Amino acid sequence: MLWRAIATGGPGLIVPDGVLDLMWHEGRFVVAGPDRTAQTVDAASGDETWGLRLPPGVAHAVFGLPARELTDLRVDLTDLSAVPPCDDTAAPAVRLRQVAETLWRRADPDVGQLRLAHSLDRAARAGTPVREVADTHGMSERTLRRTSDRLFGYGPKTLASIHRFQHALRLMRTGTPAAEAAAGAGYVDQAHLTREVRRLAGTTPRELSG
Repeated sequence: MLWRAIATGGPGLIVPDGVLDLMWHEGRFVVAGPDRTAQTVDAASGDETWGLRLPPGVAHAVFGLPARELTDLRVDLTDLSAVPPCDDTAAPAVRLRQVAETLWRRADPDVGQLRLAHSLDRAARAGTPVREVADTHGMSERTLRRTSDRLFGYGPKTLASIHRFQHALRLMRTGTPAAEAAAGAGYVDQAHLTREVRRLAGTTPRELSG
């Protein structure tokens, strides 16, 4: 999924979303690793960033290293891979797609691993218990944790908690009251949601969704 962000000036908050991104930022390609907690960025008003959200498992396949090595980091693409040639006169969105497609062809990803990543991510979004996820995929819980670290940058419980947090955040940003959003996203109660928002974003549900 392609996205674009324009800074309004001053500090901004980037909250965990369980994915990795390939970005065009300040005239260079940057890989944004998976975040465990919110990251604060300070950009001038009007600064533009384009990004390509990578599907589950793709970053590991394309860059050839465990996603956990990129957790909480922003890394120049040149530090991970030779940057493929692209049309320097094209718009950032076009350049991103050109580079991503070349990286994909160069890596020749294992389709089986991508299917596994998609299945594990879907289970995390559904809030499926770790033991059940491991059994369904023919793994021990220890193997599941290692696999999740490699594909997503953190374990299955952390991945599930981030997806649940994002679900609640989407509900609140569309006007759903916090108590209803907590119930809809699978939290025990509103207090549980508040604790998770503070842990993951360092703020309150009201401040985050406002």
